[in-house]
Amino acid sequence: MDRHPEAGTAVAANRNSWLPLRALSGWTTKDLNGDLAAGITLAAIAIPEQMATARLGGFAPEIGFFAFVAGSVAFALFGANRHLSAGADSTITPLFAGGLALIATSGSPHYLALAAMLALMVGLLVALSGILRLGWIADLLSVPVTTGFLAGISVHIIVSQLPSLLGLPPDSGETVRRVGEIAANLHLTNPWSLALGLGVFAIVFVSEHISARIPAALIGMVLATLAVTAFDLKSRGVEVLGALPDGLPAPGMPTADFQDAQALVPLALLIAIVVMVQTAATSRSFASQAGEAPDVNRDFVGVGAGSIVAGLFGAFAVNASPPRTAIVAQTGGRSQLSGLIAAAIVLVLSVFGGSLLANVPQAALAGVLMFVAQHILRWQVFAKVWRQAPVEFALILITMIAIVVLPIETGVAIGIGLSLLYGIWGSTRTEPIELAQVPGTSVWWPPSNSSAGAPHPGVLVAAFQAPLSFVNADRFKRGLTDLIDARSEDVKLVVLEASNIVEIDYTAAQALIDTIRHCRDKGAVFAIARMESLRAQAALKRFGIADIVGTQRIFHSVDAAIKSLGPGKPQQKEQDGVP
Repeated sequence: MDRHPEAGTAVAANRNSWLPLRALSGWTTKDLNGDLAAGITLAAIAIPEQMATARLGGFAPEIGFFAFVAGSVAFALFGANRHLSAGADSTITPLFAGGLALIATSGSPHYLALAAMLALMVGLLVALSGILRLGWIADLLSVPVTTGFLAGISVHIIVSQLPSLLGLPPDSGETVRRVGEIAANLHLTNPWSLALGLGVFAIVFVSEHISARIPAALIGMVLATLAVTAFDLKSRGVEVLGALPDGLPAPGMPTADFQDAQALVPLALLIAIVVMVQTAATSRSFASQAGEAPDVNRDFVGVGAGSIVAGLFGAFAVNASPPRTAIVAQTGGRSQLSGLIAAAIVLVLSVFGGSLLANVPQAALAGVLMFVAQHILRWQVFAKVWRQAPVEFALILITMIAIVVLPIETGVAIGIGLSLLYGIWGSTRTEPIELAQVPGTSVWWPPSNSSAGAPHPGVLVAAFQAPLSFVNADRFKRGLTDLIDARSEDVKLVVLEASNIVEIDYTAAQALIDTIRHCRDKGAVFAIARMESLRAQAALKRFGIADIVGTQRIFHSVDAAIKSLGPGKPQQKEQDGVP
């Protein structure tokens, strides 16, 4: 079941929600001006960003254009969010580039074929997750682990772009070794490349603080290109892109074989999870219309379809982009027509404008990526977690270090594992607690120093504030039996306050049955109150616990249980059948 009800609300409200072009439904000519302005702005921002991201992954710049067009068109057809922008993304690019580099030489035909195959696999996984309504997968990464993941990715981007920024020879390999090589070659820094890269970074950084709508990256790239031409900086050692090939690649299946596909499965699973996490966050952050619930599952289908189309055209996996989506929303975008307009502009440039980009300096694109790297560092989250949750701050550091020091896909796997283990660890530490009645009320609460609670002789009211599962079943049984044993002299009624027990699995059911038997062996009646979860109620019937306890001993409130079964009340005969 999807843990976020909003993921299905929009679908339930619209019988035709799975039909294509849902993100264009209700569009009128009044929306044209907003979509046109947003589309032009989006294209101006996407052109340098997509080129830079492609280079980050070891691809020719035009491959980034194809990825953006594929992501934009496919999402307009199959997605739900009216603002979301899909395309090449710097969050996942280092991830799949690092994984592919272990199998093939970066930039080689084999590398390109593997990237296209990986895009198909990621797209299928993400799209199927949406069709099967598996939106809850997006919650596998906690905020601290996601913050550590982004910090590690930021370090990878910075290290990979320093050679281009400094005008040094390109390098490859492990991040730590690359840092050593860069440090050893600092004396070879090209001041012209450094000036161009820092200049572009400064333009984007300052413009960001003025208005996110300013296409600062495009402005910086144009100015850097003009500087290369005006001052003949190529003769001074400044590396440029060179003319890009015009035209579109022919669609077709990647040439990777079955063994290659097998080797890519673990990497595809990791990237798919990261894509789903970011897509869900983007979809929930930028609602299509006021009051309209996000349809996360449908957006998974749209982004997944984008990766499939990108793979068929020889590009790489795409992802939802929070910054570009924000731009569309802020510049008046009304529908996915804005994304289609941006895609058309980028497509025209990729088909006819390859020569216009011949003198774009590599350092300019490095400056754009340096800005992206510092932008995805969540310093405020770092500070808050450090102050409020030191243990979870350790998760940030461990995830970041793992991604930087180890192969990047291994680091991501460690981060996901840590996130899951931390969540399980919290459940395993839950203990049954004894409740006391707040004087003068019907509220039962853990006793505090300020209020010991109203006494109820012979009655033990206990609560367990977590789902009952195999990870905490033994702790539940031992904790509750200890509470019963501590008052074995006088306890005549044990009431399990179950408002927080939302699920009961098989192992936990056996532990609960053992606890009921122990209670009765001590001569006490066992009752259940406030079990509000329908899943938990169904589990009581499925495992026979409702029959063992007796339906007449399952109550809507603790007070009702005590009034009916408390000491001095006529006791009904115990149910047989407790093993």
